[in-house]
Amino acid sequence: MKMIKLYDFLPSGNSYKVRLLLTQMGMPFERVDINILKGESRTPEFLSKNPNGEIPVLELDIGKYLAESNAILVYLSEGTEFLPYDRFLRAQVLQWLFFEQSSHQAFIAKSRFWLSILGRPEEYRTAIEQQREPGYAALKVMENHLTTHEFFVSERYTIADIALFAYTHVAHEGGFDLTNFPAITAWIKRVKSQSRYITITQNINFIE
Repeated sequence: MKMIKLYDFLPSGNSYKVRLLLTQMGMPFERVDINILKGESRTPEFLSKNPNGEIPVLELDIGKYLAESNAILVYLSEGTEFLPYDRFLRAQVLQWLFFEQSSHQAFIAKSRFWLSILGRPEEYRTAIEQQREPGYAALKVMENHLTTHEFFVSERYTIADIALFAYTHVAHEGGFDLTNFPAITAWIKRVKSQSRYITITQNINFIE
């Protein structure tokens, strides 16, 4: 089997999830930069890998690709400490992965993209304001859970934490203030203290 490739856009939280897990697992990979701001995820070549035209994409072998960040996390973490074996605990991990995509990323990541990546706050002012209430509602759900838990599932670091950390720790870049979320703030510090942690902008090709 050839070395896996990660088609990645460095500022993307969805790409970061996969890059972080691969690094923490100690799994060699080659990073291929796809600049979505230049339309590189919409070329015929890239669309042949992911017809949805989004990053990240994991190339596992010739002609074998996997898209959707949380699906990639599940695939990579099978049989590792990052995904519980117990049926109910695994379902809880999936529960948080679904929450992250539907109730969290949909609001917090979009605001960050408009504000900090595109850098066009005036153009998207109304849309950004509309993201505030549901975004804070998602953070409140996380805060309530983390008030009595160290991590999201089974009191240990799993891909549920990786998925939610990706956009939460940079929520301020989307205009979300975490000052009133002390449990989330403490959890962010715990995640950053994990072995082989890398930052979201750390350009790494982990090739051995």
